[in-house]
Amino acid sequence: MDNNLGIIILALISFFVGAIPTGVIISKTIFGFDIRTKGSGNMGSTNVMRVLGTKWGIIVQIIDILKGYLPVYLISNFLAVELISGSYVFENLIILKLILGFSAVLGHVFSPFVKFKGGKGINTATGMLVAISPIDIGVAFVTFWLFVFSTGYISVGSISAGLILPISLLIRYNLFNHEVNNYLIMLVFFVVVTLLILITHKSNISRLKAGNENKFEKLHLFKFGAK
Repeated sequence: MDNNLGIIILALISFFVGAIPTGVIISKTIFGFDIRTKGSGNMGSTNVMRVLGTKWGIIVQIIDILKGYLPVYLISNFLAVELISGSYVFENLIILKLILGFSAVLGHVFSPFVKFKGGKGINTATGMLVAISPIDIGVAFVTFWLFVFSTGYISVGSISAGLILPISLLIRYNLFNHEVNNYLIMLVFFVVVTLLILITHKSNISRLKAGNENKFEKLHLFKFGAK
């Protein structure tokens, strides 16, 4: 098979896996309504948790994480051998993983199953990065919860986690001399992911500035300066 055609096929598979609207499917089939008509209007796990409860929010979150993880891990490690061989571009599998992972995230954000108005891509990006760079996603995971526990806002945690990704890579490569395959490509990719997270959270940023962003009071554990 032609290398370019093989890459396109793999990217499309990843895109449509990422495009599966988990929250919409669950809300419609089990509860009889579209999750996008309630709460924040988003189909992601945060809104599902707010509207349908913690259990369903966690289920949607796990599935959305797998949508990013499985294409990168399974396709790149098993199907790539069959569909793409002998190409100098993919001697290092990391480039293929980045293409597949980003395709899955784009599928989630611009899902054709919901008129190209999908979720914010945080969970799917998390799954992708677990398969590609577990150290940096570990740093982002800790950052996410630190900001959630200190503010009560999931969006603040998500934005902060996105911002820390390229910073984490920069620090461990330049200060701690960790070996990172295709460092510059990874750095550019992380910056693109960060920008995508900021773009998909524009409405959240606007609500934060206006002071009317949805807040999870139960998660606001660290109330600095509170009397």
